Amino acid sequence: MHFDGRRRIVPIGTKGERPLTASIDILRGTLDVLVLKALSWGPSHGYDVATWIERATGDVLSVGEGTLYPALHRLRSKGWVRSSWGVSDNGRRACYYELTATGRAQLRVEKANWTRYATAVFAALAAPAKPA
Repeated sequence: MHFDGRRRIVPIGTKGERPLTASIDILRGTLDVLVLKALSWGPSHGYDVATWIERATGDVLSVGEGTLYPALHRLRSKGWVRSSWGVSDNGRRACYYELTATGRAQLRVEKANWTRYATAVFAALAAPAKPA
């Protein structure tokens, strides 16, 4: 975690009182599906991906560079994302990432998995507590 002068930044977690404390696989899966979704509208550079995640989650989740770029490289090595160099809106050279056809298919799979996972967690949270 680091401080950017206005708020706490956690690699992928909550901005609330306590950071998300789930297993690294769950966190990585969360980040992967969010990155794939962020790229589903077309090529974007890393800053735009991170900004989209923050906005789309109502400023609850934030992704730092130290987490985002390794995730983008991991997704690229799986063939779900490809990258190319271009010029950003402010005239700087930037690496743009976009989904491959395999990445679009994987987004559908990941989205279905996360919907099933979230439904199961919500069901468990709504269930009455086990009597002692």
